[in-house]
Amino acid sequence: MTVVDVQTTRLLAGGIQGDHVALAPHRAIHGDLRPMTQAALAAAAANVHLLGRGGAAFPVATKLAAVEAGPRVEVVVNGSESEPASRKDRTLMTLVPHLVVDGALLVARALRTSRVTIAVHDRAAYASLAVALDERRRAEPHRESVDVRLQPGRFVGGEVRAVLNGLDGRAPVPPGRRTLPTIRGLHGSPTFASNVETFAQLALLGSLGPQAFASVGDPLERGTTLLTLVGAVPAPGVVEVPTGVSIDALLGPGDGPVLIGGYHGRWVSDAHGLRVTRPLLRDARVPLNAGVIARLPTSGCALAEVSAVTTWLAGQSAGQCGPCLFGTNAVARDVAELLAGRTAPQVKARLEGLIRRGACAHPDGTAAFVASALASMSEEIAAHGNGRGCGRPYLGVLPLGGAR
Repeated sequence: MTVVDVQTTRLLAGGIQGDHVALAPHRAIHGDLRPMTQAALAAAAANVHLLGRGGAAFPVATKLAAVEAGPRVEVVVNGSESEPASRKDRTLMTLVPHLVVDGALLVARALRTSRVTIAVHDRAAYASLAVALDERRRAEPHRESVDVRLQPGRFVGGEVRAVLNGLDGRAPVPPGRRTLPTIRGLHGSPTFASNVETFAQLALLGSLGPQAFASVGDPLERGTTLLTLVGAVPAPGVVEVPTGVSIDALLGPGDGPVLIGGYHGRWVSDAHGLRVTRPLLRDARVPLNAGVIARLPTSGCALAEVSAVTTWLAGQSAGQCGPCLFGTNAVARDVAELLAGRTAPQVKARLEGLIRRGACAHPDGTAAFVASALASMSEEIAAHGNGRGCGRPYLGVLPLGGAR
């Protein structure tokens, strides 16, 4: 996907043309890595209202403060971007890997540990990080042990507890227990784990300082953020935008159903008035999640896109509980029935049966994706009700498959 410069470029500075940024130009752009204490880093993150850039959007300052610092602490960079429509974390790892490594080392030093692990699914990202670490060994030796690990690509395998399981040699699926990684994570140790963009944002915060970092963006969530724009939009690809930008501005003129938040996100029939600020989107019950915003072209069948993704989601079940193993498959069959022009009167009850019943968030996310599609695509569903379909082809706009 193309990396597009929109208004403000910080995270992608130097890499906007699609070139890997080596260590020397990285230092010219961002300066030397300056250590910060745990308290100072947490305070800076709180000052700019920095939220995690994965699915949960958890306050970074709270997570930092929750870790009992010391040499047993593990720092884990979750680079397992298993959302098929998202490319933002892979873009960071392949184009600006030193920014990601800076963020990981900044956190490790703040927590007084030398143990850093970067988990990735994508081989190009793995290779880029390996090159970056080799550059550092020659030009900037550091005492921390930074281990880059390839993990198998699977949708539910990107959840942080699934990643930790995989790194520990167990099945890379979310465990049923709810113990926080900050208490017991990798190798049973206290663990600060977050996604790639979060660490890159922390590196920026360390180099810019809170005041400069907060000079752009929405007061509720300062700075910039990365998005992956998909489908009928002016500039498909990875973009960096100030928080607070209007979703209308990103979509441009046109119609077509809009998906916000990726395959555990929500469909909206009208994105007017929505802005890219995680607290505001959460209040609107449209979480940004992994930062995917997609608009389907009116020339294609929207219900076919929903059916294809729902079937794919059902196939991504971890197989650990009934709602995930059986419920998601039943919902996928119901959506296929609607696509074929047949009624599926039980679909609402099936969707309700997924909510808060699973061992992980996959059933809930699938239910949100499907329920919001059915609510916002009533005309599309009605067009299929005659058994002849809407007359538009399935275009495959929403990508399927595991991490690449």
